[in-house]
Amino acid sequence: MFDKILIANRGEIACRVIKTARAMGIKTVAIYSDADRNALHVQMADEAVHIGPAPANQSYIVIDRVMEAIRQTGAQAVHPGYGFLSENPKFAQALEAEGVAFIGPPVGAIEAMGDKITSKKIAAEAGVSTVPGYMGLIADAEDAVKISNEIGYPVMIKASAGGGGKGMRIAWSDDEAREGFQSSKNEAANSFGDDRIFIEKFVTQPRHIEIQVLADSHGNAVYLGERECSIQRRNQKVIEEAPSPFLDPETRAAMGEQAVRLAQAVGYTSAGTVEFIVDGERNFYFLEMNTRLQVEHPVTELITGVDLVEQMIRIAAGAPLELRQQDVKLNGWAIESRLYAEDPYRGFLPSIGRLTRYRPPAEGRSAEVVTRNDTGVYEGGEISMYYDPMIAKLCTWAPDRAGALAAMRDALDGFELEGIGHNLPFLSAVMDHPKFVSGDMTTAFIAKEYPNGFNGVTLENAKLRQVAAAAAAMFRVAEIRRSRISGRMDNHERKVGSDWVVALGGTTHAVQISADRDGADVRFEDGSVLRVVSDWVPGQSLARLRVDDAGLVMKVDKITSGFRLRLRGAELKVNVWTPRQAELAALMPDKQPPDTSKLLLCPMPGMIVKIDVEPGQEVQDGQALCTVEAMKMENILRAERRGVVAKVNAAAGDSLAVDDVILEFE
Repeated sequence: MFDKILIANRGEIACRVIKTARAMGIKTVAIYSDADRNALHVQMADEAVHIGPAPANQSYIVIDRVMEAIRQTGAQAVHPGYGFLSENPKFAQALEAEGVAFIGPPVGAIEAMGDKITSKKIAAEAGVSTVPGYMGLIADAEDAVKISNEIGYPVMIKASAGGGGKGMRIAWSDDEAREGFQSSKNEAANSFGDDRIFIEKFVTQPRHIEIQVLADSHGNAVYLGERECSIQRRNQKVIEEAPSPFLDPETRAAMGEQAVRLAQAVGYTSAGTVEFIVDGERNFYFLEMNTRLQVEHPVTELITGVDLVEQMIRIAAGAPLELRQQDVKLNGWAIESRLYAEDPYRGFLPSIGRLTRYRPPAEGRSAEVVTRNDTGVYEGGEISMYYDPMIAKLCTWAPDRAGALAAMRDALDGFELEGIGHNLPFLSAVMDHPKFVSGDMTTAFIAKEYPNGFNGVTLENAKLRQVAAAAAAMFRVAEIRRSRISGRMDNHERKVGSDWVVALGGTTHAVQISADRDGADVRFEDGSVLRVVSDWVPGQSLARLRVDDAGLVMKVDKITSGFRLRLRGAELKVNVWTPRQAELAALMPDKQPPDTSKLLLCPMPGMIVKIDVEPGQEVQDGQALCTVEAMKMENILRAERRGVVAKVNAAAGDSLAVDDVILEFE
């Protein structure tokens, strides 16, 4: 077994590998760029080596710099994580030449499966069902249009060396194929140093389901069930679960057997994932094989009890698999929510900055619930514009899907995160969405269910009443505390009134509060009473309450005469007034937001790639105005309506902050 391994990665996956290596008694080496000097993975590792400037193409994906770190520290093996150099055959070759073990598959398997064009040809030869498409090289945008017409729209334009949703576009017309080809090519070149593109049929109503495989160098191979990855945004997975609520045992076995057959056909060793697209009739088609550890691997670990990182290390050290297919048992249900530094209220655009508060729910394990949080950040750390926007992977397990969902709802509500835009509200909203709860979903879920973007959640009236009762009881406690601190009264209980008016979510409730040692009864105008029990005290940013025996977890921020609360994907401003204050508040005018209808504002921190218009030019609804790159993704900003450009305030290469003015219109 190895004594020391180097992790050629950063962030949460580097931390994840370090945890298993430490449990195995193996020392670890971290590498870091200028931007990651104080990163969590650097703090966790036994040693750390600086490898260059912040941009990945000057540090993490520069093979020579990683190799020098290996020589400097005497690491015997390298775990590549995912992304960066994890599927780069030149890196694996360099390690082999140096006599350093690669904790991953052989070079030949990386080359065969890492290239999506080659992998589809091999899959077809191995008897694996594949999607119709054009696997040859595509010369230019016009060639892409011609091929797309031959296949038939819609088509998927993909980077041959791609992954993580980068270098991928769906085209429904010639114009979209032309534009998508160029954007995919640019993203592929920037992210992978390989701008080859291929095109395949886009299967409508698809589910994205993948099979986890393990194979050793002694001819043994097994599959560890499937993961449902259909909740995607911009072709990037957001929520995953294992097993899939859609598959039956027969389909699971057929997909697993094909996945193992493909792995054996290319002499695969280590952990790998075979991705399939599955239609409504449970017909499945090979998409690609990821020759690395997947981001969503924790859900497989939770339902199988197999530590995939440990297995990868043992296989790389030459040990045979101790597992046989009959030993693999799927136990319970696991769900993973990817927490991203992306603002769902701004079209999920990237957000950067300092984490002024980062308090994930406590990890724990029992017979009924497991909570796991894989992360690479900490409170006070920064989210950089140079890397993937992932903050954490929050996972829950329970004996069944309903239990895993309930645990995830509570965990998301209890996740405290401030300082940047993030997708916590959206993740919570999905957990309560009827289609997701029923398991009725496709990869088009987000586009279909949120066609106009995510604008928050409107809670049902029953839930609003629970929140109103909780807020009233909490405000009363805060008023008692305030009175005590001020020293203005001796009998504070008598001075703090029992009549209040609670305004939230467009509704107003007049309530009476009757409190005792154990809690408070909140009586509404219609005579109904809700019992509120909590140990919340003023100043706590998280409130855990029971309202008529229903659990309620809320993120709490104090505002004048009330709170700002977050729960179940909803952001609520809650005012708690005396009856007289409520009368006066009704007379106050609403503050109007500034008019920005004639401005194109930068929706995220990023760099201008190109400006597509000039002053005096008339633009049409939907026309491309400019392209902004952030966190390795290109975002095309389009005109919302017809107009004439009055002024251009930015140029290609400019770095902009959120809400900087790019264009002005007449």
